[in-house]
Amino acid sequence: MDTLIKVKVAAKTLLAEGIAGLEFTPTTEAGLPEFEAGSHIEVHLPGGLIRQYSLYDLPSAESRYRIGVLREPDSRGGSAMLVDTLSEGDVLSISAPRNHFALHSDDATSLLFAGGIGITPILCMAQQLEHDGRAFEMHYCGRTPARMAFVDRLQVERFSDRVHVHVDDGPLDQQLDAAAAIGAPGPDRHLYVCGPSGFMNHILDTARGLGWDEPHLHREYFAAEPVDNSGDSPFEIEIKSSGQIIKVAADESAAHALLDAGFDLQLSCEQGVCGTCMTRVLSGTPDHRDLYLTSDEHERNDCFMPCCSRAKSPRLLLDL
Repeated sequence: MDTLIKVKVAAKTLLAEGIAGLEFTPTTEAGLPEFEAGSHIEVHLPGGLIRQYSLYDLPSAESRYRIGVLREPDSRGGSAMLVDTLSEGDVLSISAPRNHFALHSDDATSLLFAGGIGITPILCMAQQLEHDGRAFEMHYCGRTPARMAFVDRLQVERFSDRVHVHVDDGPLDQQLDAAAAIGAPGPDRHLYVCGPSGFMNHILDTARGLGWDEPHLHREYFAAEPVDNSGDSPFEIEIKSSGQIIKVAADESAAHALLDAGFDLQLSCEQGVCGTCMTRVLSGTPDHRDLYLTSDEHERNDCFMPCCSRAKSPRLLLDL
């Protein structure tokens, strides 16, 4: 298990209606690890809850991390605890930054699409691209300005001329035309999108319809859509190192079956969006239900997310 970092809540602000901004600073003189745009941290909360949040400001001379937290109405405890009960001065543990949503390393033009709280990694990407002198354009969509973080800030950023804000309850002429904003694909064009699942699927499906291929489409989901589990069947997991057979009941996840069997499996989102629990599959066919792996990775069937995915074959052999 990765070493955790103790941090103090140095500031707590209201970024928008229902969205809290939290600034973490180190509790020691060691400072905080550097990170790149698109990175996230895992926040460890009382009761064993672990939640992932994107970092929205690039590193500076001042050692601090900043995250934005949307207070979900159906929160399972994470966002409610951070928004409602966490106070300045509180100390908690976080992971070092990880990046599954990194910018492409070449000088390609970047198209950035943010929906709602998805602005947090996208803002950081815009800062990085502007700093590096690379071409990009940002589209930021939301229901109403009151629930959109950083709208005022984006108007005064040095890259404000490349930012387009689209509001559902605003005039028709400013609402997003996804096809026009995305345009034709090209070897030197990359698209990045983050936000609610419906918004992201609309952007990605529109791009695919325009001829974009998967290597030029990059996404980070915050939450998965509800899944109908009523037709699930039991299956078995075989452990390569020991030959142990673990039965997974129809009404339990593979992850919890592994935890109950004594395996130290790290869990975070439990919805298949973060990749924390990714496990190598040596044989058998997974029933992929995650949003983390690409369609090509699903087709390879050499790994799966036990927090949400199941099996199409009677048994999966796992590299554990």
